[in-house]
Amino acid sequence: MLGCCSLTLTAQVADELRGVWITNVDSNVLSSDQGIIDAMDYLASIGVNVVFPVVYNKGYTLYPSPVMKREFGEAVLPSSPFVNRDFLSRLIIEAHRNGIEVIPWFEFGFSTSYSLNGGHIIAKYPAWALKTSGGALVVDNGFDWMSAINPGPQRFMTSLLTEVMDTYDVDGIQGDDRLPAMPVEGGYDSVTVAIYKAEHAGAVPPTDYNNAAWMQWRADKMTQYLAALRDSVKARSANMILSVAPTPNSWGYPQLLQDSKKWMQLGLADNLIPQLYQYNISDYTYALNQSWSDIGRLNPSAYAAGILSRVGTYVVDTTFLGQMISANRAKGVKGECQFFYEGLRANADRVGTFLKNGQYKTPARLPYRNGKLWRPKAQIQNETDADARTSGAWQTYSMKGYQGAILRTADTLNAASIVYSFAISTAAYYDVYAYSVPNTPWTQQAVYTLYSQKDSVKVTVDQSDLTKKGWQKIGTVYREAGTRPVMKIDNSKLEPGRYVTADAVMLLVNRALSPEVVLSVDRQFHEPGAVPEKCELSGIYPNPFNPSTTVSYSLAQRETVLLSVHDVLGRTVATLVNETEPAGKYAVHFDASALSSGVYICMLTAGSFVQSRKMLLLK
Repeated sequence: MLGCCSLTLTAQVADELRGVWITNVDSNVLSSDQGIIDAMDYLASIGVNVVFPVVYNKGYTLYPSPVMKREFGEAVLPSSPFVNRDFLSRLIIEAHRNGIEVIPWFEFGFSTSYSLNGGHIIAKYPAWALKTSGGALVVDNGFDWMSAINPGPQRFMTSLLTEVMDTYDVDGIQGDDRLPAMPVEGGYDSVTVAIYKAEHAGAVPPTDYNNAAWMQWRADKMTQYLAALRDSVKARSANMILSVAPTPNSWGYPQLLQDSKKWMQLGLADNLIPQLYQYNISDYTYALNQSWSDIGRLNPSAYAAGILSRVGTYVVDTTFLGQMISANRAKGVKGECQFFYEGLRANADRVGTFLKNGQYKTPARLPYRNGKLWRPKAQIQNETDADARTSGAWQTYSMKGYQGAILRTADTLNAASIVYSFAISTAAYYDVYAYSVPNTPWTQQAVYTLYSQKDSVKVTVDQSDLTKKGWQKIGTVYREAGTRPVMKIDNSKLEPGRYVTADAVMLLVNRALSPEVVLSVDRQFHEPGAVPEKCELSGIYPNPFNPSTTVSYSLAQRETVLLSVHDVLGRTVATLVNETEPAGKYAVHFDASALSSGVYICMLTAGSFVQSRKMLLLK
């Protein structure tokens, strides 16, 4: 018989940024909801914890923007897959479901167009154009530019950035080598010159755009803009992240006047990812050492490395990728961001599989969250799970739902309902989502009841609305710890000849209302895919180990799980999992730094199922 607990450990996780940029160029991920779902599931399965989806390209937003509509008559990039479709809303739900943070990336920044003489922005606001000393529009590497010092473009860009933060449940915003930035040959437009003259007793700027004082003045103006932008970000929430991904300081300052060293010194960025895009380890190590010396050492927790995983036909070699990540860790760099998603999936997912089985095998928290798991994975209750209790005449209907089929009833004479309960580990506000599979015969008056701690509220949902497919937010509840009812669906308003349907329900912690709630990160991830055929303590790797290993297990159905480690005398030395979990495959990182070398027993108890394995700690 097992003895009482002598020491309790929790599974340890790394503090690393494991990010990916997601583009709308050379990629179809964002073009369909299914593409987004597949991508977020895949990224979670390989250990990615933050995504940077593009939301501003070619001088247009890719999300429906009232600001763009008001300013330029088009709410979304014309003739694109984003017209009449809010991809960003869907991506946020699917990413947060998987425990992935979302920081929208404003790729074009202060660039207006690509070789279109300024495009629609400069056509409407010619005074915004960035000019050379000869009066020509600045075109750098094919990109047309507006002035990042002119208050007009500054207000416009800030309005887009704040619009996203105010409209969507994002975790931050990101600029890159064009936000804030200005090619060094620019700054001679009338507005920028007037600002300079007002601050220099009427003197005009030097004609030599490489004049050191003139360079610093323009760079400082953009630093001031970034500081004001940070104020706007933090006015929304102290937990909203301001991320920047500039070119390395040694190139970015003389070419684009990006003073990232000063940004880091002033603490303006919560997260700074220089684009260290190289093609061999010698060049990468040189760029990393220089960038770390310039800015990384100033605030290591804010610094991560931008890595080129794909461009054109180039895909990074996994040996080289491993060398770059090893160089990062040796230097003290807490993570990296891959440019871009398709590099992970190329060659039958070669790069993604390499990360999943190697450096990203164990879980990681984002360094800028100071040890907090900001976006825990969703809790999902399927309609067939034990804690989804039905009453009345429900039948299984073979229409694809979240997992498997759905339930429906056409009974208008007798009451029918389904109540979803959840094992709540931490008291907090939770957003409640229902998985919708709309169809024209379904009811327009399904009654959903949401249960909070002290009250309940009824919401009427049109289940026949063909535009509402996938996860749909029903409302927000406050639930205390314990197994609690969260939502009920019933047929009390069902019209004759129609059906009420029921499928999965999901809980996501509401960070706006529960910003200080701390949730466990002991579990690595619930791997999507087919339901395992049996419960199993499937693996311990490595074994022997020093000082950490990963314990894998599978659940064939929802079970109350106790995963624990014991010494040879039967004493509990670590509790890794102690909660109710749905069917699936799990992995838990176990750090035994506080234990002595020797043989230990890992035991999985899942309902009536019990299995144990030996593990050997060698120090």
